[in-house]
Amino acid sequence: MKPSLPGASTDRRTLLRLLGVGAAATLGGGTLAGCSKEAGSKGTATQADAIRAVLPAYQPVELVKPDIPGQGPIPQGFLSYPRQLVDAVTEQPGRGGPQIKTMTPWWGPTPPGLGRNSYLAAVNAELGVEVNPSIQDGNTYADKLNAMLGARDVPDLLSVPNWEIDKIARFSDAVRALFEDLTDHLSGDAAKAYPNLASLPTGAWEYSVWGGRLHAVPFPTDGPFGWALFQRRDLLEKAGLATPTTPEELYQFGRQATNASRGVWAFGSVFDMVQQFFGCHQTWRKKPDGGLQHKYETPEYRAALEFTARLFAEGLVHPDTVASKGADEKQLFNGGKILMFQDGLGAWQGMQGEQAKVTAGYDMQPVPVFGANGGRPVIWGSEKPIFFTFVRKGLGKDRVTELLRVLNWGAAPFGSREYELREYGVEGQHFTRAADGSPVPTDLGRKEMAGQFGALGGRVAVKVRSGDTPTYVQDYLAYYRKHIDLMEKDLFAGIKLELPANWSKIITPTDDKIRDILRGRRPLGDLDQVVKDFLASGGEEGRAFFEKALADNGR
Repeated sequence: MKPSLPGASTDRRTLLRLLGVGAAATLGGGTLAGCSKEAGSKGTATQADAIRAVLPAYQPVELVKPDIPGQGPIPQGFLSYPRQLVDAVTEQPGRGGPQIKTMTPWWGPTPPGLGRNSYLAAVNAELGVEVNPSIQDGNTYADKLNAMLGARDVPDLLSVPNWEIDKIARFSDAVRALFEDLTDHLSGDAAKAYPNLASLPTGAWEYSVWGGRLHAVPFPTDGPFGWALFQRRDLLEKAGLATPTTPEELYQFGRQATNASRGVWAFGSVFDMVQQFFGCHQTWRKKPDGGLQHKYETPEYRAALEFTARLFAEGLVHPDTVASKGADEKQLFNGGKILMFQDGLGAWQGMQGEQAKVTAGYDMQPVPVFGANGGRPVIWGSEKPIFFTFVRKGLGKDRVTELLRVLNWGAAPFGSREYELREYGVEGQHFTRAADGSPVPTDLGRKEMAGQFGALGGRVAVKVRSGDTPTYVQDYLAYYRKHIDLMEKDLFAGIKLELPANWSKIITPTDDKIRDILRGRRPLGDLDQVVKDFLASGGEEGRAFFEKALADNGR
């Protein structure tokens, strides 16, 4: 879905930073009226054994044998689309009850709403209950969440991106106050009532536990890497430019590719990828003498910051990126205004398919990851779900089971009729078929579909060849297989962390200060003071919290 959602990614900081979200959603002080002022303020770490006790019993569902088998967190690949589809859900999920209100993020044009959208009408007819989606701008989703949670006014089903949760102070309070405890509905063998949900990977469910109870349905990642550095390979080849293989080559590429008089710059946002090139870990790493070291304290981070600040200072980054937190870098990239930018790998197929129709030879490819100064790069990644779907509290058992049946329908696997309707809409309206039988989206499909159902609940991730992206599956899986050994090991895998309030509150202010240094609005020398302030305002508290979590789990 766009951040591996169907088609986009994620600028987590503006989608991603699925996407790149800059503004942090924060529930400060007493925003959540009625919630304990202490609960969650110091953070908690639920041990692995307690988490396993409430997880659904895993029951895989496989309707079609993959052409390229999955490997650990790497999804299965399919090079052809099945000619015969099956029904994965034999009983209509809805009972004609009240309208189901949902809210999901989207990083693209807002689609027509209920009553003006034939895709919604088709899916709702299959569900037997009317779903009324609210599609919100993914770049400002944090603000919407902040206001909604603070007002204690949430829809029946709410999708929350994982990267927003860590920025919301006392989010665990919101979970307990506003969202249904799904443990009795889904843990253990109870999940057999929802077989498609039970087929979601256990590693994704582990993150859906708050306070020792199951509170959300996960949307599993379709690959664990957080970012890739994408290049317009067609434009590089046309200009005679080689793909960089070192930071110095990346810098020289920037100088050669940028031509401000013609409206072309080498780069959009690249800092997160540059950190990985320099071997900078994502957050914490263990020190040789014991304890944890935050990345801000490391020479690798300083080197990555200095390198990226140089790109900004020499005018190699597009002015829209320099001036804002959320430039439309996808549009700039598609228009050839920037030749490289970082995004979630989920953006790849959708952008390639759409742009190949309008730009002859359009070729979007990730730059192979490389190290700095002969060192080993590191790739940030996690099996943490992309989204979590929460059910509004207090709806009653019958309504909750109806909502879970709807989510179970939405989790139907590849090879089913439900999957095709969810992902592509109605044949002849929202998609046509290529000669090989694979769906090809129509203009109406692109207009009306925005992950309204795909972003709710989860699905087992697969990569499927389509007529408009004939080599995508092979390219995607080859990139993962080449780089998977570089992925940083998650120190906290299997431990559920509910972060201290002070830690959550300092993330965005610190990010903003770092952004100012990158863009030249503050000198590089300010990094020492930024790090000092970070540690004093919650960083040291965070260090103690994370070190205790590891110690309590014998790590």
